[in-house]
Amino acid sequence: MARLKVTQVRSDIGTKHNQRESLRSLGLKRINDVVVKEDRPEIRGMIFKVSHLVKVEEVE
Repeated sequence: MARLKVTQVRSDIGTKHNQRESLRSLGLKRINDVVVKEDRPEIRGMIFKVSHLVKVEEVE
């Protein structure tokens, strides 16, 4: 299964509560935090919510 490398590139200050919660659920706490997650529909949905705050790359 593919994996996604998610990097937070913008701050969550001033964003909606559900967007902050999506970042926390992904495991991102501050700018330049990086997590590697399985490519699943639940993870894709969280990334879609905060797509303006993160950078996503596919990893093998």
